[in-house]
Amino acid sequence: MGTRQEISAIPPDADLARADSLAREIFSDIANKWALLIIEFVGQRTMRFSELRDEIGGISHKMLTQNLRTLERNGLITRKVYATIPPRVEYTLTEAGQALRTVVDGMCGWTQHYLSHIETARRDFGQV
Repeated sequence: MGTRQEISAIPPDADLARADSLAREIFSDIANKWALLIIEFVGQRTMRFSELRDEIGGISHKMLTQNLRTLERNGLITRKVYATIPPRVEYTLTEAGQALRTVVDGMCGWTQHYLSHIETARRDFGQV
């Protein structure tokens, strides 16, 4: 790690560029139906893998595993493994995951608020 002088020498624009780059990467990681559903369900309570798979419905074992790993990598979900036979694994949203869930809930609220506007715009667009 750099010295205090080296750290303060990093221009603020570099921090902004890193944050923008990371934001694009995270948006790409969560901008799919599975990740958002996982965040929604795990946000309600701690869940085991099989519970989550059953609750979501239609998601393959492989796709659920990939999405959980991506969410864990981004610090949105924690994974706790219990040394039992068979092993028991539980998933919980982190503080960052809960904050993201709040943002997603806000987007859902925005959709409900502007539902008729969006439907009208889509209908009008199709008549061009």
